Amino acid sequence: MPINTQRPHTGSVSAQAFRNAMATIASPVSVVTAMDGQRPHGTTVSAFASLSLTPPMVLVSLDNHSQLLAIIRRTGRLGLNILGTHQTGLAATFARSDQGKFDDVMWSPSENLPRLPDAAAWIAAEVDEYVTAGDHTVLLAHVYAAETGEEGPQPLTYHQRSFGTHTPLAA
Repeated sequence: MPINTQRPHTGSVSAQAFRNAMATIASPVSVVTAMDGQRPHGTTVSAFASLSLTPPMVLVSLDNHSQLLAIIRRTGRLGLNILGTHQTGLAATFARSDQGKFDDVMWSPSENLPRLPDAAAWIAAEVDEYVTAGDHTVLLAHVYAAETGEEGPQPLTYHQRSFGTHTPLAA
């Protein structure tokens, strides 16, 4: 079978058509955090995943114009607060673009990074590589701390532009 070696058309699909297609995918939701001196910063993301077990690595995608990305570039470290379904309010709070996201949010330092209480899981990582990809940068990071939450809540997902959860199928 011949291999198509021609470069695919760039920009041939509308941004809206692409958004609509991606909305059909259920994505996990987390809040990525970092410290800027004594001040915590964070943003909600659904573009993150485990990357490697040996060594333990994750990937996180952040907007190129994100203030959080600039902070992580300076510090080289990030926290990944993987949210449960009981944390839709936190997901909405950290999805905002204003500066006061931590104003009414309880948090504690863990590994010198902002950690949100009652998350389904917590990961602390050091960024090894920054890969520019379109309007985002993909961070490839080595995990140096990982813990699951105590209650094991259902994971928070983002699907069809709303927060929800995964429901296991009956066997």
